[in-house]
Amino acid sequence: MKIAICTLGCKVNQYETQAMEGELRARGHQLTAFDGPADAYIINTCTVTAVSDKKCRNIIRRAKKQAPHAVVAVCGCYAQTDPQAVAELGVDLISGTGDRMAFLDRLEGLLAHQDTPVVEVDRALARREFERLPAGGMEGRTRAYLKVEDGCVNFCSYCIIPYARGPIRSLPLEEAVAQARALAQEGYRELVLTGIEISSWGHDLKEGLTLIDLVEHLCQAVPALRVRLGSLEPRTITEDFCQRAAALPTLCPHFHLSMQSGCDATLKRMNRKYDSTRYLQSVDLLRTYFHNPAITTDLIVGFPQETEEEFAQTLAFLWKCAFSSMHIFPYSRRPGTPAADMEHQVPQADKEARAQKAAEVAAQMEQAYLSGLVGQLLPVLFEEEKDGLWQGHAPNYVRVRAAGENLHNQLRNVRITAVEHNALLGTLED
Repeated sequence: MKIAICTLGCKVNQYETQAMEGELRARGHQLTAFDGPADAYIINTCTVTAVSDKKCRNIIRRAKKQAPHAVVAVCGCYAQTDPQAVAELGVDLISGTGDRMAFLDRLEGLLAHQDTPVVEVDRALARREFERLPAGGMEGRTRAYLKVEDGCVNFCSYCIIPYARGPIRSLPLEEAVAQARALAQEGYRELVLTGIEISSWGHDLKEGLTLIDLVEHLCQAVPALRVRLGSLEPRTITEDFCQRAAALPTLCPHFHLSMQSGCDATLKRMNRKYDSTRYLQSVDLLRTYFHNPAITTDLIVGFPQETEEEFAQTLAFLWKCAFSSMHIFPYSRRPGTPAADMEHQVPQADKEARAQKAAEVAAQMEQAYLSGLVGQLLPVLFEEEKDGLWQGHAPNYVRVRAAGENLHNQLRNVRITAVEHNALLGTLED
């Protein structure tokens, strides 16, 4: 059968889509473009914001419209948290964020028999086992994702994801090492560790291991691959973590530290597990142990009860951290979370205005970071040719463009000559 897949959301969703793609090929099916004809359309959904939900609904409607007789199957976080809203769109199969192979079994059943619609969504909060899926990368990609953790128990007051993903479950260390070695044999040059909250890796295994133990073992197991970390909680960054991480030559000096606010009062309402002082300690530690690391973050503006004074505190805190890049989100009300019922919700116009102000600060910090890289020699893993130049990423995840031939999946040294918008230009030196 011809099957098309559309993926929304985070790297975990991308990883799980890759696993489904590999399994579908192994079962003899053909993957095809989502905007073309297919026998079945799979939509792997996200629900981190209301905008995400809207995108999911629009894509489901588009699939139903372009192929009325095809099977439309929906999985992922939006389907997990609001299966009724998905069912109202006339979907044939609804699953959630667990048991992807069973989801594909049901899809094949619908393709073979055109049965009545199926809704099978489990209780995410009751999960206790890590779902093992084959690791890999998108076809033609240079980097592969390795999902090492699922679930979260932080229960930040704005976040629906713990209800969509359940509690912490970790991929055992030996299995992670085995999957990493298999990916190295397939020719990938970079390994990205991903999960819903990888800072908690190992907590459920009760073996006394933490994330840095996993990172050390992986770097030793696949010394030819760059290893990149997904989003981290500030508590992860300790003196011990930094000492051990800095000793790993293949660990990329790119650290995405989830922040959400630079105001302590707002952080408390968010139920975050740190204050601005602890966050800044993490930033300072990274800059002490790594040379000019890229430190990136997420920011939510317009959280309930956030005053202009509190927002001003956050803007001032951004400058202290000097981020190399930021993701900025206006607060999105998620039914079922404590923040959704808080008094004094911030008007949408104010949220958008604050997001614009924060974006201006972020752009200035990004340009300052990029400008500081001009003249340096950076090892770049090239991925694709675009607009006459090859582009790839340096270890700090900055995008670099350079002239060359047949550079796909090559790791080459590039002398940086200029800044181009939010990327760097350079020339090959080897």
